[in-house]
Amino acid sequence: MRSFKYVVILLCLLSAAAVASENKLGVREVHKVTFATSVRIGTNVLPAGEYVVRHSMEGQDHFMLFERIHSKDVVKVKCTLVPLPKKAGDDVTVFQTAGNEKVLQELIFSGETAKHVF
Repeated sequence: MRSFKYVVILLCLLSAAAVASENKLGVREVHKVTFATSVRIGTNVLPAGEYVVRHSMEGQDHFMLFERIHSKDVVKVKCTLVPLPKKAGDDVTVFQTAGNEKVLQELIFSGETAKHVF
């Protein structure tokens, strides 16, 4: 009975790790990203710094939550997942410059099969 309990716990942990690493959309649930300067994402401006990025689904809508490291500030931004022809080899951040502002257009994370378009 004791060994059965350990097997069940191990299976639960392995399942949780598999789900957390990549979901059916081909994207991982958590990333880190660093912005060297302030960045506009949608209607929000994020100050320069390191962020933990978490993915969230609400029905069919996909959101990214940007949480600044060493802060409790969280910014929620809706984005669109666009399939890539193959898994991304590198992290890519695409900006557009509007006046003196950098505006985030796309995020691509290494190993994922979709890009995040804002």
